[in-house]
Amino acid sequence: MTHPEQTPSWNFRASRGMAVAAITLAIIGFALPAQAQNFNVLYNFTGALDGANPHVGVTLDAAGNLYGTAYNGGIGYGSVFKLTHKGSGWVLSPLYDFKGKGANDGAGPDSPLVIAKDGSLYGAALSGGGNEDPYCHIFNGYYGCGTVFNLKPPPTRPATPLSPWVEKQIYLFTFDPDGAYPRNNIAMDAAGNLYGTGSNGGTVFGVVWELSPNGDGTWAEKAIYTFTGISNPAGGQPESGVVFGPDGNLYGTTSAWGHGSTGCCGAVFQLVPVGGGWTEYSLYDFTDGADGSTPYAGVIQDAAGNLYGATTQDGANGGGTVFELSPSNGSWTFQTIYSFTGTAGSQVGPYANLTLDNAGNLYGTTYLDGRYGWGNVFKLSPSANGWTYTSLHDFTGGLDGAAPRCQLVFDSGGNLYGTAGIGGANGLGVVFEISQ
Repeated sequence: MTHPEQTPSWNFRASRGMAVAAITLAIIGFALPAQAQNFNVLYNFTGALDGANPHVGVTLDAAGNLYGTAYNGGIGYGSVFKLTHKGSGWVLSPLYDFKGKGANDGAGPDSPLVIAKDGSLYGAALSGGGNEDPYCHIFNGYYGCGTVFNLKPPPTRPATPLSPWVEKQIYLFTFDPDGAYPRNNIAMDAAGNLYGTGSNGGTVFGVVWELSPNGDGTWAEKAIYTFTGISNPAGGQPESGVVFGPDGNLYGTTSAWGHGSTGCCGAVFQLVPVGGGWTEYSLYDFTDGADGSTPYAGVIQDAAGNLYGATTQDGANGGGTVFELSPSNGSWTFQTIYSFTGTAGSQVGPYANLTLDNAGNLYGTTYLDGRYGWGNVFKLSPSANGWTYTSLHDFTGGLDGAAPRCQLVFDSGGNLYGTAGIGGANGLGVVFEISQ
């Protein structure tokens, strides 16, 4: 049995008084020099009620507030937080702390949050949920196959910024046949249905799932595609979640299998709605060569129908790749856009989806690449002669953070926001901004 990539666990427990003091001390951001950009740390996590290790980035609302999750900390099993711009700084408000085993609310939130039309938040926790299938035990008390949750503001105006939001468990995964370990991108359609992946479960190799509201406050889950692994060109272990393209289809990647029985190398898949169901198409099967392998990042689609994604390892320089898939006469043409530097099997490349701006530039983060080996933020710009690579910030592993595996988001002013899962003033991760 292969489990998804794990993250070292820091389980910090603190009294409410300790948390207030720590959060007060951490709200002031500071600037560090970057390559022709202004890099600012907006928040340093403390491991108290604010959480620790924010891996998957932040979501921006229309008012400019940032929402995110921390995988660890809180009261032991991770947190959901909100960052609000106040004057020249940012203030963090803990919205919810996961309680783990016994509470069945989840443990280790590891997906970017989705903001619904009513302002509530949807997300997934990698573990927790009460199901103690022997496959669904990660480490340090993180039991269960994972959950999908909804968070709403308290019904009355909170008396303090530390008043928790109301958490509701939408679904508790059971491994078979519904899947296990939901993580990364969750997609929401116009009707309010949710779509995501379980990186394990189903027939062991993972599933794509759909959650539909029943109208009475409950939700119905179904596996709309089940990966079968070794002999399936779509591969297995979909770590990326799924996204809707402008064409209305769902897209994602698998991190393993596909090419051969050794577990290598992952694939890109498409799900097309047909007659009330979904039909799967395998668009590309990685070969462990110059194309790269082991994509934990998913793909995004531009207005012309081209897909862009990334792999964590291999490629011409060993450190993963950024690639483009273009539709062509009923099939897809693959092109490697950029190859990162690394060593075979090191998985230092991008772990999260790329971000596309209106000019067609791509932005992303690498996990452990960059000048200092602690990851970076990069930009790829198209031209008539190919793509030009620019590093916007190279993490030092110090006060600026380290090991980012987040998707970046833009605000209306063109500023980029993201998270680094470790490093910073307390070693527990940061939220950062790059202004251009």
